[in-house]
Amino acid sequence: MSDDTLLPVYEDHADWGAVQAELWQRGLGDGLPLAPPTHARLEAMLAGVREPERSYGLLMPMYGELTPASVAYQSVLAGCEPAHLPVVLTALVACLTDSFNLLGIATTTGTPAVAVIVHGPVADRLGLNSGTNCLGPGTPGNAAIGRAVSLALRNIGGAVPGVGDMATMGQPGKYGFCFAESRAGLLPSLPARRGLGRDVDAVTVLGVSGTAEVLPNGLDTPEDILRPLVGAMWAARMASGGMREREPREQLFLLPPELATGVAGRGWSLADIQSFLATAEPFGRGDHSNRLAGEPAANPGDIHPGDIHPADVHPVVTGGPGTKMTHLPLWAGGTRTVTLPLLDIGHQ
Repeated sequence: MSDDTLLPVYEDHADWGAVQAELWQRGLGDGLPLAPPTHARLEAMLAGVREPERSYGLLMPMYGELTPASVAYQSVLAGCEPAHLPVVLTALVACLTDSFNLLGIATTTGTPAVAVIVHGPVADRLGLNSGTNCLGPGTPGNAAIGRAVSLALRNIGGAVPGVGDMATMGQPGKYGFCFAESRAGLLPSLPARRGLGRDVDAVTVLGVSGTAEVLPNGLDTPEDILRPLVGAMWAARMASGGMREREPREQLFLLPPELATGVAGRGWSLADIQSFLATAEPFGRGDHSNRLAGEPAANPGDIHPGDIHPADVHPVVTGGPGTKMTHLPLWAGGTRTVTLPLLDIGHQ
């Protein structure tokens, strides 16, 4: 072990059990086993990085300094490969954007986790999953990158339960939440919509309160496929105390390729999808039989999830075969999704 009393570094032959015990005692763990931060692993993680001590800002809530070196340590703990470091660092830099509201996300008594979407060829190079079970276990890159971001928020930013992180219950996504956007080209990618270019390497962060499975009403028309998402957005807003929001939230949902093909194949563009989801009634005109229990009948405008601008509706194509969609409700306390090009840190 090194003489560094804050972040211990070990020799390759260090005892596994003793390492785990010390890392936990120092408050560096998330409850799962950690990869021992050895000299060799840290050197490999930082090999070729031009400015390992460059500060990219202060990570809230306790304002720890965000540098490639500090992120490399957390990435080693999480089991990352060296090639993952630019993605992890880019995600954390994106979290510093004011509109993301990291301070609120990290300290709220609510449930948000920081989710990471990886876009472009880098996702293929790293073997990230944008197919079957892309939000679940089974892919080392997805798991390690998501966990590294979470550990950095905890160990650099100070979002420790009961200290900085005051979540009443939290959620499993706080262990790590990372997936890739499909490159099938069925819809323009999220970075392309934001002016970053076509097929560019990029990373998006979002403060997600959970996940909700959504099934289409049918497969005959785009309206049949998409209308249940309007109901999901409305239900999520009501369940999260939607009337306390300062402004309507962005809406992000995951569309599997099978359904994306069904919508696009019937001539619907991205703009058509966004416009429909921003303005449609949740259950169809005159049909309020599926209202939440106890909800009084209302005019169509009263039951819509809010005055959403179509550009704030974000369909993202990902996932495997099947017709299940996923709504990712963003934290009701106030947050915006942020997409940044992948940082060039000189990593080999």
